[in-house]
Amino acid sequence: MLSEIYLKRVNMTADVYAVCVQHALTTEKQEIMGLLIGEVDENERTSNISACVILHRSDKQPDRVEISPEQLCTASMHADQLANKLNRPMRVLGWYHSHPHITVWPSHVDIRTQAMYQTMDPLFVGLVFSVFQNNARSRENQIQVTCFQAVQEHSEVERREIELVIQPSSFENYNLEGIANLPKILIQEEVECHDVQDNGTQDELSALHNDAFKTLALVHIVCKISRPLCDDLEQRKRTINQRVKELENLKKNLN
Repeated sequence: MLSEIYLKRVNMTADVYAVCVQHALTTEKQEIMGLLIGEVDENERTSNISACVILHRSDKQPDRVEISPEQLCTASMHADQLANKLNRPMRVLGWYHSHPHITVWPSHVDIRTQAMYQTMDPLFVGLVFSVFQNNARSRENQIQVTCFQAVQEHSEVERREIELVIQPSSFENYNLEGIANLPKILIQEEVECHDVQDNGTQDELSALHNDAFKTLALVHIVCKISRPLCDDLEQRKRTINQRVKELENLKKNLN
């Protein structure tokens, strides 16, 4: 039975939102997933998300994702480390995943998964990022996001939309580390996936074919993810340096 205590609002920093979107855009063939970390105001029933953990997928599926107990434990340890570093009560507040090429609304499986988490934490929240949905007129890639919890409606479990507020912020070091490690996680997923297929029982031609596909997948990660990510971070660095110079000049004028 679900608790009757629900969230009223979720505040998410802009840098966490950027990490989630970047993660969702890494693939249009399978869903991705991660966990959200921050602080919760139980009196106001408000979650303040300021960090996230990108999860490694052991089983890549086009229409579902699963979070193992081990991954949840690892994320909790990461939250404890952040709490000690920032001297704030950080904890795992929710999860996010992507819907490539389909509607943003959570599926029945998503809602059941969310309900399971809420039995452990009534204020746990779920986010869905819909990506690669082309606008019929402009043909541009549309990105949509919904924030939800599960609610008991008579004998059925339904979704309940939660207000999501994106708050301006600069990139914190721990979120920069997360986005910088994204290509490494994707490469590890590809290597493990192809190593499972090449389990030593394949003939020489099949093994060569598998290695070729692995190479193509790794080249795709470097060209389509790592390189643009580096370019984006370099641009951010130039923008920050320019802003520092402007502030230094302003300080000199004030003196």
